[in-house]
Amino acid sequence: MSKTIIISNRLPVQLQISDGGLNAIPSVGGLATGMKSVHSGGESLWIGWSGLTEEDTPADLEKEIDKALKQHGCAKVNLTTKEMEGFYFGFSNRTIWPLFHYFLEYSEFELEFWNIYKTVNQKFADAIIAHSNEGDTIWVHDYQLMLVPQMVRKQRPNTSIGFFLHIPFPSYEIFRTLPWREEVLEGLLGSDLIGFHTYDYERHFLSSVRRLLGLDVSFNDIYLDHRVIKVDSFPMGIDYKKFKDAAIAHAQNTKEKRSDLQIKLDDHKASAPDTKLILSIDRLDYSKGIAKRINAFEYFLNKYPEYKEKVRLIILAVPSRSNVPQYQLLKKEIDELVGRINGELSTVNWTPIWYFYRSLPFENLIDLYTSSDIAWLTPLRDGMNLVAKEYIATRIDKTGVLILSEMAGSAYEMNEALLINPNNFEQQADTLKKAITMPKEEQIARNMFLQNRLERYNVEVWANEFMGSLNRKSEGEQTHKSKKMSEAILEKVGEKYAKSSKRLLFLDYDGTLTGFHKDPQKASPDEELYQLLDDLHNQENTTLFLISGRDKQTFTKWFLHKKYNMIVEHGVWISRHGEEFKLLEQVKGEWMEKVKPVLESFVDRTPGSFIEEKNYSLAWHYRSTDPDFGEKRATELNTVLTSLIGNDDISVLNGNKVVEIKSSNVNKGRASVRILGEDDYDFVFAIGDDWTDEFMFQELPDSAVTVKVGLKKTQAKYHVESTKRVRTLLKRFAAK
Repeated sequence: MSKTIIISNRLPVQLQISDGGLNAIPSVGGLATGMKSVHSGGESLWIGWSGLTEEDTPADLEKEIDKALKQHGCAKVNLTTKEMEGFYFGFSNRTIWPLFHYFLEYSEFELEFWNIYKTVNQKFADAIIAHSNEGDTIWVHDYQLMLVPQMVRKQRPNTSIGFFLHIPFPSYEIFRTLPWREEVLEGLLGSDLIGFHTYDYERHFLSSVRRLLGLDVSFNDIYLDHRVIKVDSFPMGIDYKKFKDAAIAHAQNTKEKRSDLQIKLDDHKASAPDTKLILSIDRLDYSKGIAKRINAFEYFLNKYPEYKEKVRLIILAVPSRSNVPQYQLLKKEIDELVGRINGELSTVNWTPIWYFYRSLPFENLIDLYTSSDIAWLTPLRDGMNLVAKEYIATRIDKTGVLILSEMAGSAYEMNEALLINPNNFEQQADTLKKAITMPKEEQIARNMFLQNRLERYNVEVWANEFMGSLNRKSEGEQTHKSKKMSEAILEKVGEKYAKSSKRLLFLDYDGTLTGFHKDPQKASPDEELYQLLDDLHNQENTTLFLISGRDKQTFTKWFLHKKYNMIVEHGVWISRHGEEFKLLEQVKGEWMEKVKPVLESFVDRTPGSFIEEKNYSLAWHYRSTDPDFGEKRATELNTVLTSLIGNDDISVLNGNKVVEIKSSNVNKGRASVRILGEDDYDFVFAIGDDWTDEFMFQELPDSAVTVKVGLKKTQAKYHVESTKRVRTLLKRFAAK
């Protein structure tokens, strides 16, 4: 039986050796929680470093460690102290981490680090090969293991491999400074599916692939050596129920069950009921912007002195990589900042900043989340930032205000938060004032939307969506190949055309008969095209149909006087021999309950989009989202809807920044087959360039000659390179 293999730098198990004994304790939170649904039963294996170097592992406990890990569905990769220094503390955290977070000045490009990184990645790849079989599914995680997919691919070319990056992927201009940039990209491209938290990271990656490797990229597909690699964004969620339930239990605690921290927080609130608590929680990392946040807080107090003694900033800085020089300097800077500001601004009854440099247990995090009026998170660059989501999940009465850096990946999903630029102190000061004075009604309205979204798209949904996409990819979704319309093939098709007694031609317009224009109205037919269409239309025993997604008004203006047969708006309207356009289908509405949840899931994953409900249709609008992202999501939505609606009488229509789903199963395939059934044609030809034409290619009989314009995946038998080639082909027909 095939299994799923998860690979990460660290295992989701902590090993503790004391007095010659061994304990294996499962980790909680983060990736370990998210992968529960994937890493379950006997059908999965998690491979990673155990947390113990070879030097720290007693030889007599080696087998016992393997046995203990096996009980948790895990297998270890052995690493030496030198390998950990070069691989983890070196290349991963002194080269990739600062570079990918845009701290180029901290990046160290050491050849020794790189060589050890390659060696350790090969160790992980070898462990995967040793524990896997053909047919297994492999999911590699994060920046420490970016070379692993290609290393596995070389030995297992048919294995399904996914990769997810949990930190930002930088822009091309930053990434190109990495001396081993091509090798890193090639390592990642060993995957079948590459996932990122946001579309921006995905876009940066695709740009680097195009510009550094020169590969063909279409939407979110990369074409490499007869493989298609899919790239997509999957914003990671949290265990929403865990935090919500903890907050509910916290609210029901009796006084006797309160923690020491909660008692102090309650005493403070009782003594100063009008004071607002502002919470800041981060790992101590230069990417988190803690020092800037403290400076911004001082700026706020000086700009709005009326809030002195009315607010208090609680800073929890969790120790991180304390042996790295930059982190040591950062701690020193923060210690000094807090000391100076408290020394200058404190009064007898008030200390502006409470500062904790430590890790806190889960129950104390809930104390802070539920007691703080405002969460203020200002990373300078952050892959996601789950603290923002955790804070919102614990606000069971829906009060509280989230101030979030627009540089955090989670900002793309949390538009209802107060988004700020972490470098803009003026904006942050004004936003703090807005948060402090925000009416409860507005707080509740904002948090209601945030909580609903976070509850729906939780960490388990994230993991299942990624695996579902990887499984669909491995099943060969949309991998149809077509032959190039060579001169030899064209000659044979031309001979068949000439010998036929009754011909039917379906010709798409935009991207087929003419190229695309920024202004669609400027894509009107030229004289050469009119002449070519006239020749075909007037040819004996030939029925020509222009079949397009264009609106009927435009085609009426351009072609009605020519009396061509036309089908427009993807099959909604038809005109024959110069007659006015007529509707083809009737309207139904029972399908809406099935389609609406699909649109809601796309709203969750596409910031700025929304659903418009009409009496007979549903429309997904994406004008306010990132243009490139919106178009990509629209393409994905069309594919999903096409699969979902099956044989139902529903159609998917694409408008200007809107995807509309209407009653009646209207598409080019249905329309073309309907025309085909009206007579006994012995030669059928269809040509088009985009996904709407795939319906024709699928529905027309095997005897039909179907042609795709361009090199994208298709159901068509043949493809041609360009609109120029299309006209050459059609001129051959017209001359017969």
